[in-house]
Amino acid sequence: MSQTGTLYTVSAPSGAGKTSLVKALIERSDALRVSVSHTTRPIRPGEHDGVNYHFTDEDNFQGMLQREEFLEHARVFGNLYGTSRIWVEQELATGTDVILEIDWQGAQQVKCLLPDTIAIFIMPPSRETLEQRLNARGQDDASVIAARMAEAVEEMSHYVDSDYLVINEDFDQALQELQAIITSLRLRTPRQIQVLGALLGDLVG
Repeated sequence: MSQTGTLYTVSAPSGAGKTSLVKALIERSDALRVSVSHTTRPIRPGEHDGVNYHFTDEDNFQGMLQREEFLEHARVFGNLYGTSRIWVEQELATGTDVILEIDWQGAQQVKCLLPDTIAIFIMPPSRETLEQRLNARGQDDASVIAARMAEAVEEMSHYVDSDYLVINEDFDQALQELQAIITSLRLRTPRQIQVLGALLGDLVG
């Protein structure tokens, strides 16, 4: 039996700490990779093609879309974003677990196509904490913060669609909980049969 990995989606409102948690989780876990999305938006200073995003133009993106090469896609503020179906399938086929760091709409698209996908939602401990984190970035004025807060409240209402819910009040605790989710799913009997087939055959054969 060939070994296959598990696909995860991780969603959260802006300011909940999703990106930092996923980065730390990847650094601490073996056989776990995060998908790099394709986008038509311009590359920003400090970003690198293939690391932050796969940067492409509109025509190429539309061609990939017509060839059904995306698991999910969306247009955000005029730019297209999408997750490569081919890359994800190749990684899963090697036994590697894959994380898609995407919004709740993308997570729903993926879940519809691949029902075995594990959906994780990360929430802040309070609205006040979320607003403090958004202000701490020092990048937006009060009107933008207010708009982001309104959007975050709407996004957070979709936590009910997730399989696991993590509250990021303490970073280390939230990271441990994410690691516990990964570990528990790797210990499920069907996954262990894939990984330990020879040993189990010797033990009970």
